[in-house]
Amino acid sequence: MSDTLDLSSNESSLLLLLSKSSSGSFDTNRIGEVKSWLSSQFDAAGKDHVPDFEYTPRNISHLHNLATISQAKTQAASIIANDFRLKASEYRSQAARIREILENVGLAQEGLPANVVSSSQVLANVANLLNIRDTELSSFLVAMGDVSLRKTGVEDKRAKVQKESKILLDYTRKAIARLTYLKRTLAQLEDDVAPCESQMESWKTNLAIMISKERQYLQQYSNYKAMLNRVGYTPEISHGMLVEMEEHRKELDKKTKPILDTLRSYQDLPPDKALAALAIEDKKRQYNAAEKYLEDVLQSALATSDDV
Repeated sequence: MSDTLDLSSNESSLLLLLSKSSSGSFDTNRIGEVKSWLSSQFDAAGKDHVPDFEYTPRNISHLHNLATISQAKTQAASIIANDFRLKASEYRSQAARIREILENVGLAQEGLPANVVSSSQVLANVANLLNIRDTELSSFLVAMGDVSLRKTGVEDKRAKVQKESKILLDYTRKAIARLTYLKRTLAQLEDDVAPCESQMESWKTNLAIMISKERQYLQQYSNYKAMLNRVGYTPEISHGMLVEMEEHRKELDKKTKPILDTLRSYQDLPPDKALAALAIEDKKRQYNAAEKYLEDVLQSALATSDDV
C-alpha cells in the first residue's frame, strides 16, 4: 500500500480543499501529514486502504490534531520503551555478575536448600512490594514505617469518606422524601387543574359582569354627583348635620303645635257679619244675572217659534 490516499472518489472535495488552502485558510503540508498518518495507522491495523470520506476543513483540522497528539504519544512511548530496554539490559548484566559472584563463593541458587531459596524469594517479593532496592533491616523498617503512615492516612481518609457518605446518604433520603412529597403535590395539583379551570372560567364571566356593573355604578355616581352639585349639596352637609336639623325641626313642631291648634279653633267661629252681607249681595247679583240670561233665552226661543 502506498503512503498517499486514493482520492479518485473525492476529487471534487480535494479540489475544494486545495482551493481553500491557496487562499491561506489551510496548509497543503497539513493535508499531506494527515494522509500519511491515516495510511500508517491503517497499515498498522492490517487494512488495505483508507475508507473514502468527505474532505472538509473541519475534518482536516480535527484529523491533524489527532495525528499530532498520536505522534507525540508514540514518540514518548518509544523513548520510555527504549529506556526500559536499556534498564533491563543493565539489570540482566548486574544479575549475571551477582550470579557469578555467588557461584564463586558457593552460594549459587542451585546449591542452596529449598527453604533458603523460598525465603529469599519471599524477601525479594516483599522488597519489591515495599519498593526498596536493598534487603537491609533499616530499609525494611523505614518502608514499614512509611506503609504504617500511609495506612493511618488511608484510615483517616476512609473515616472522613464514611462520614461524608453518611451525610450524603442523609441528604439523599431527605431529597427522596421531598421528591415524593413534590410528586404527590404535583399529582394533586394536576387533579385540581380541571376544577380550577372551570372556576376560573366562572370567575372570568363574573369579572366581566362586575366590570360592567362597575362602569354602570361609576356612571350613576357621576350622575348623582352632578345632581348634588346642581341642588347645592356641599360636603359640609353630612349625616350628622341632617340628624341635628331633624331634631331641631321636631323641637319647632312641638313649639308650633299649640299655636296651630289655637288657629284651627278660630276657624270654627262664625264669619264676620259684614263679610257675610257682602257675600250674600254677590250671590244675589249672580242669581239675578242668571235669571235675566234665562229670560233672554226664552224670549229668543219664543220669537223664533212665532216666525215659523
